[in-house]
Amino acid sequence: MFRCRFAFLFPVALILFQSCGTGGSSTHLPREGVWRVELDLHGHALPFQLQLFQNDPGQWVAEVHNASERITVPDVNLHNDSVFLRMPLFDSEFRGSVRNDSTIEGVWINYLKGPDYQIPFVAHAGLHHRFPGPSDGHAPVAGTWETHFSKGTIDAYNAIGLFEQHPEGRVSGTFVTETGDYRYLDGCVHGDSMKLSCFDGSHAFLFEAALVGDSLRGTFWSGTHWEEPWLAIRNPEYTLRNPDSLTFLREGQDMVDFNFPDLDGGSVSPHDLKYQGKVRLIQIMGSWCPNCVDETVLLGEVYKTYADSGLAVIAVAFEKHADKDRAVEGLKRFQRNLGVEYPIVHAGPTTKENLQRQLPFLDHMMSYPTCIFVDRNGTVRRIRTGFYGPSTGDHYENYRRNLHAYIKTLLAEPVAPKQLARVR
Repeated sequence: MFRCRFAFLFPVALILFQSCGTGGSSTHLPREGVWRVELDLHGHALPFQLQLFQNDPGQWVAEVHNASERITVPDVNLHNDSVFLRMPLFDSEFRGSVRNDSTIEGVWINYLKGPDYQIPFVAHAGLHHRFPGPSDGHAPVAGTWETHFSKGTIDAYNAIGLFEQHPEGRVSGTFVTETGDYRYLDGCVHGDSMKLSCFDGSHAFLFEAALVGDSLRGTFWSGTHWEEPWLAIRNPEYTLRNPDSLTFLREGQDMVDFNFPDLDGGSVSPHDLKYQGKVRLIQIMGSWCPNCVDETVLLGEVYKTYADSGLAVIAVAFEKHADKDRAVEGLKRFQRNLGVEYPIVHAGPTTKENLQRQLPFLDHMMSYPTCIFVDRNGTVRRIRTGFYGPSTGDHYENYRRNLHAYIKTLLAEPVAPKQLARVR
């Protein structure tokens, strides 16, 4: 099972509620102000918040909050008493009914898991706390925690919990794993219990835990399809394996070789003449993966900075939708919304069999995203598994600085005479 861990950052989020041209006006209009949306995970409420107001008369605007994150969702319509909210990057949708000015009820449909994957939701106006009940903040949970998910089972994996405590019992943070992070978690402390949640349009995460002595013992829910226990102990010295050591070239392989269609029907290969003599970053990703969104934002930054100096980036996408047209449509939306300037190619579905067939030179591919660093002479110098996004704080900033420095080092290296002859 390939894991994708999840972080992305958008500018101020605008959700536009519009009346459809032929549907008539709404009987009930949502109230302006703070709203709390709760997804029902088989009896466990996963909350997230939004601020709803009218930017102009009749034009409704909202900001969806996950800690410091804001997500822009422009494709929302209010039709009679029905609300349709389409997420901008991920193929999912809210369908709800406005019961009165302070209540909306409906379902969230994640089409990446199929049209039958539906989670009920209810949204209430005027609820300022992410989780209900008083937040006293007495339990000391701030700091770095050695964390073990599903310990003792075949699904076991390790992580680092990073938590901050704020006034009035509020808690924010994330979990860093060997394949990425769990996004912008936001929640609270009630007595000796901690609750955290996140919703990004692709994944719905809920964490609950109790502080027992010096340990946090809890449960993690991912939507309605996954539930697992976790245990954490305070340990600021705990580390995970080096992300550069987890995925590698198969024995006998020393280069990256593929030829895939781009989103306009052409073909792209790292051996094309225009890439010869350049430093190449091969991003293995998917438009369904929030961690890939974060990495794309950073790779877009370094591409703009170093493209004129000889840097090239190629994104190789494996998509959840088996239908090619639907997959390409999702990739074009991804490219457009993030302003991706480097090529994205479609390598087919995310099945393990397809990935091994399309990228036979890789061994132990375990995460989306994975980034392959190829020097000016076509030699693979580094393969990095996963991505730590902005929610990880220093982990992200350190990698960002190191990435810029490493690219500068590769760009400063000479091109072999054989490569120069090919370029000329």
